[in-house]
Amino acid sequence: MTTTTTGYRIAALPAPLPAEVRATAERHLARGGEPLRCCLRDARACEAILLFNYEPPLPDSPYRELGAVFAHADPCGGPPDGLRYPADWYGRPQVLRAYDSDGRIHPASRLQDGSDPEAAIAAVLAEPGVVLIHSRNVVYGCYMFAIHRR
Repeated sequence: MTTTTTGYRIAALPAPLPAEVRATAERHLARGGEPLRCCLRDARACEAILLFNYEPPLPDSPYRELGAVFAHADPCGGPPDGLRYPADWYGRPQVLRAYDSDGRIHPASRLQDGSDPEAAIAAVLAEPGVVLIHSRNVVYGCYMFAIHRR
């Protein structure tokens, strides 16, 4: 699922999740607050969720990686249309890991404190050579969503 914004588009996990992901994922009831990569919001307590390995989009390079992510156990509608930045994640510090067209980490990568994530994204995308950003959790380093230049 992809949503468009001014200057960039935010991409959640592909919908629907592949059958092999659903077959091998751990199933849980949310405690509340788990970041759902399918609809880009925090889980509510007692929602059925999946925990599984996901390889974020990136050209073939040494920086490709596999990591744990959460998604709804049942297909959801994805992020709201016109999403500019996930509302539940404002105020949450994130690492904006920038990549070039070869899938290599770009020096424009930075920590944003969550106060103005859209300005931080715009600043990273303004750097020459940046074609993709992965928003990542500061503490665990896990992938949250992708940001593509429009």
